[in-house]
Amino acid sequence: MTAPTHTPLFPEFPDVPDSADAVLEGLDPEQRAVATALRGPVCVLAGAGTGKTRAITHRIAYGVRAGILQPSSVLAVTFTARAAGEMRGRLRQLGAGGVQARTFHSAALRQLQYFWPRAIGGDMPRLAERKVQLVAEAGARCRIRLDRNELRDVTGEIEWCKVTQTVPEDYAAAAAKAGREVPRDPAEIAKIYTTYEQLKRDRGVIDFEDVLLLTVGVLQDRPDVADTIRSQYQHFVVDEYQDVSPLQQRLLDLWLGSRDSICVVGDASQTIYSFTGATPDYLLGFRTKHPDATVVKLVRDYRSTPQVVHLANGLLGQARGQAAQHRLELVSQRETGPEPSYTEYADEPAEAEGTARRIRQLIGSGVRAGEIAVLYRINAQSEVYEQALADAGVPYQLRGAERFFERPEVREAGLLLRGAARAGGSSDPGLDDAGVPEQVRAVLGSRGWSAEPPAGSGAVRDRWESLAALVRLSEDFTRVRPDATLGDFVAELDERAAAQHAPSVDGVTLASLHSAKGLEWDAVFLVGLTEGTMPITYAKTDEQVEEERRLLYVGVTRARFHLSLSWALSRSPGGRGGRRPSRFLDGLRPGSATRGAAGKPLAARGGVERGPAARKKRGPVYCRVCGRTLSDAGEIKLMRCEDCPSDLDEALYERLRDWRMAQAKTIGQPAYCVFTDKTLLAIAEVRPTQPSELAVIAGVGARKMDKYGADVLALCAGEELVADEAEK
Repeated sequence: MTAPTHTPLFPEFPDVPDSADAVLEGLDPEQRAVATALRGPVCVLAGAGTGKTRAITHRIAYGVRAGILQPSSVLAVTFTARAAGEMRGRLRQLGAGGVQARTFHSAALRQLQYFWPRAIGGDMPRLAERKVQLVAEAGARCRIRLDRNELRDVTGEIEWCKVTQTVPEDYAAAAAKAGREVPRDPAEIAKIYTTYEQLKRDRGVIDFEDVLLLTVGVLQDRPDVADTIRSQYQHFVVDEYQDVSPLQQRLLDLWLGSRDSICVVGDASQTIYSFTGATPDYLLGFRTKHPDATVVKLVRDYRSTPQVVHLANGLLGQARGQAAQHRLELVSQRETGPEPSYTEYADEPAEAEGTARRIRQLIGSGVRAGEIAVLYRINAQSEVYEQALADAGVPYQLRGAERFFERPEVREAGLLLRGAARAGGSSDPGLDDAGVPEQVRAVLGSRGWSAEPPAGSGAVRDRWESLAALVRLSEDFTRVRPDATLGDFVAELDERAAAQHAPSVDGVTLASLHSAKGLEWDAVFLVGLTEGTMPITYAKTDEQVEEERRLLYVGVTRARFHLSLSWALSRSPGGRGGRRPSRFLDGLRPGSATRGAAGKPLAARGGVERGPAARKKRGPVYCRVCGRTLSDAGEIKLMRCEDCPSDLDEALYERLRDWRMAQAKTIGQPAYCVFTDKTLLAIAEVRPTQPSELAVIAGVGARKMDKYGADVLALCAGEELVADEAEK
């Protein structure tokens, strides 16, 4: 296994090109067609990894260098400050440094600040520093109490209303029509929205969305201002056009006026932000609005190997709906690479450990940790991967979310559990003799956890997922340590938090699929691909399910060379394996089949299936004392029933504990990262004399066998380890 090289497929100019023709050098035929299409409306349908930014920046630069476009007359609009900055840098490198490249909000704010004295008079209102504080105050005035997570959700609903130009009195009907999962009663949200707008007027402030709304209002009401802007900007380029909202499109129409000098770039198959008001309708309807438009399709994929591209094409081949009718069939321009792997695991911890193990192998083969990503559907999934990577000694960094143990709800839960442990249990006297999971549920129940998840998505769901992860952790912990107290569980949480707070610079990226948009890595692990997670359980309508498919497509196309897809049959060890792999993998993973959108069966795609299910399935585990079939994870680790007599060698057990403490200190990790208590107990009871006997004990595994096997067997044989062996 070798890491891919980073030789650029499109060599950058070491110096500014000396002519307009030189700007076109190195472009493929379709990119050149984009660069030379400088008249009239142009629509560029650009698939993932096809060099769209290169095409549109060279188009602008070619127009400027050929004297067709004046730099100051061009406005390039994109959606993030990072993308705008990258575009400005490329344009400077190509000799078109005078071109404006901005986000919609940045361009509108600049115009609003300039024209406010002339169009409105006086000083422009200041931007509200913290919108959420105003929403909280609006809720309080309406006598509606919102917690921190509900505040975020209600704020998001107000933002959606404004970008879709929905007034408060129309909110309930509009939300129902759009199929939105509302965080509160629609009438309450409409009331808060009305009060929020009144508060802003009273205090003379505006919010981010108002910048666009006010600019639209000025351009509509003041033809002289609109004419001035149109005389300034005569040519527009819009990147990521599939993410335009109705409000942004309205502003763009006003900028253009009756002209058609516009170039839009997008890919309907990467529309994944409809919950914010984004819609691909304007991209898909561009040719209807502009019948004479030049349409160029970019399908040469310079990012991913043929194997990754084949999977991406197969995934979209099953899509339905309007966006699917306009999908692009990508053609890889890279060298051949490994087949994507499909891995089925027995449970989520096994999936995380298996992923961490494969990442270690990749790093060992030469792939940088910073060129590897683990992508999941929801942020609450990160904890088990944070833990597995920490256990494996692999540095990592989270993108777009706090580390699990740094999330406010998790820190608050930790404080409450710590207080309950000091008080001797939960605040409910009836639970004094209850087990740790029952006490944890009782404590967290006062902070938003319930047996059933809340409906829909958003901050309330995110908070519940974090608390539910803590409840599951307590259940798993108790299986391994049935006699543990709440204080022991709190200590376990502290150890895990300490292990996950290790600083990292060049680390594996952990990110949600949404936050991975626009990024790429040499190796990508797509994890947790089960029904109910991908597609997410609250994706009910056909449109919502198709957006989930597009989200997975975005994840697949982030990979340059290595791609791994995995799922777990149950949540925890020993659980009932009733989960099913995501429907989106039907017809793609080996051994599966489905019917595509056109009604024709899709052949099973290539791939390598690894993991427990792909190899020999593990048979039942029997108690080595009484012969009963074992199902509890803790009993499986001990290889006996809890109540069967133990033949523990206590002296060996103490030696193993002392040795484990020394190892943990050496690697700077909690003791359980070496071996859990249950595994040490099993070793001290079995007293293995050869590697094969040690290897079959649950919790040892191949990696730990290689690392610690010799030491453990020596201790079992009664040998004394020399200091450097015990501390190596």
